[in-house]
Amino acid sequence: MKIKSFEDLEAQVADLDVYVEMASEGDADALSELLGQLDPLEVRVDEMEMQRMLSGEYDINNAIISIHPGAGGTESQDWGDMLLRMYLRWAERRGFTATIMEYTPGEGAGLKTATITIEGEYAYGYMSAEGGVHRLVRISPFDNNARRHTSFASIHVFPELDDDIEIDIRDEDLRVDTYRASGAGGQHINKTDSAVRLTHLPTNIVVQCQNERSQHKNRATAMKILRARLYEHEKALQAERLSDVGTTKKDVAFGNQIRSYVLAPYQMVKDTRTGVEVGNTAAVLDGDIDGFIHAFLMEQSSS
Repeated sequence: MKIKSFEDLEAQVADLDVYVEMASEGDADALSELLGQLDPLEVRVDEMEMQRMLSGEYDINNAIISIHPGAGGTESQDWGDMLLRMYLRWAERRGFTATIMEYTPGEGAGLKTATITIEGEYAYGYMSAEGGVHRLVRISPFDNNARRHTSFASIHVFPELDDDIEIDIRDEDLRVDTYRASGAGGQHINKTDSAVRLTHLPTNIVVQCQNERSQHKNRATAMKILRARLYEHEKALQAERLSDVGTTKKDVAFGNQIRSYVLAPYQMVKDTRTGVEVGNTAAVLDGDIDGFIHAFLMEQSSS
């Protein structure tokens, strides 16, 4: 597939060479066509450059993203909801398929936890750049005195594993709870105990799924998420043994953020790892985060 993409890119560049030659001879239509194809070509080149940097074993896989607000009640829970929307919009922009697997509403606003899957080529490779603590500074819409508040939320990213990858989960190590799903989901929601929560007792990892109509399907999906979580758990243990603790292990608090989103008193989104800054905060929160991802992958590939 990579070879075909490169060959297609070569063909597109060859076509542009023809337009350049025709435009240099005064062909206005050729010049217009040339200018119209430059931006799409640049996007494709950037895309291939990003994929070149994604050489990890599971980078090409689908991604599982878990969102956890930090301390701060309604403020942080609303921030978690904003991040959820940002990633859903990012997936939509790229033509990926995003599915909300679990969503626990917050008290008053926002969410307590949420888990989504993003299906698409290199989804995990791209989204791995988002793992860590995200910080928001804004005038609170929940504060009658219109004071500025700082909120935190952590993003954990896992690869969706193929069925042929062995992750040993013993039945005796699992506690299975069922409950009625909450939130939007269709007419079946809230009528049966179809939602499933799995607790892996040795690690105390908890996953849940509520988006499917049947308990059986929710359990199957929850098991898939649990396998991904256990894989990342083992990777983290190995990293700790090598004194290489990842960003997702940091406290959800000030000083540990990978990115700050400032909406007041000025507007700026800054990635603390790469130094990339963007002034259009609305576009970023609407899913325009490829610049941050690209810079992070570039830095990782050169280190």
